[in-house]
Amino acid sequence: MNISSIVVQVRSEYVDEVVEALKAADFCDYHFHDKSIGKIIVTVEGEGVSEEIEKVKKIQEIPHVIAADMMMAYSEEELDKERSKLEMGPNVPEMLNDDSIRAEDIVYHGDLRKMKF
Repeated sequence: MNISSIVVQVRSEYVDEVVEALKAADFCDYHFHDKSIGKIIVTVEGEGVSEEIEKVKKIQEIPHVIAADMMMAYSEEELDKERSKLEMGPNVPEMLNDDSIRAEDIVYHGDLRKMKF
């Protein structure tokens, strides 16, 4: 299952009309909007990216929609792969469990495996 947030751009005078259309739609979930800048936030779900793209296209077809762009995406499959990497990867570096090393003596370089003290 994929879930993505979509930013919908509309001219301010059409925000209420488009919000009502999005709320009534069965292909997305409305969350909030800012009428002063004409932005509306919705989410779409799909079994894959292609299903999500089809739903974004439906949003783009709503009258007065200037643009509908995918901003953030969550993919269950990607999350599972990353969890698997973490589970199969090295455990917490031993030095982090060593009470003889003072925390202020540890220099972090963006990767726990590259830490120096």
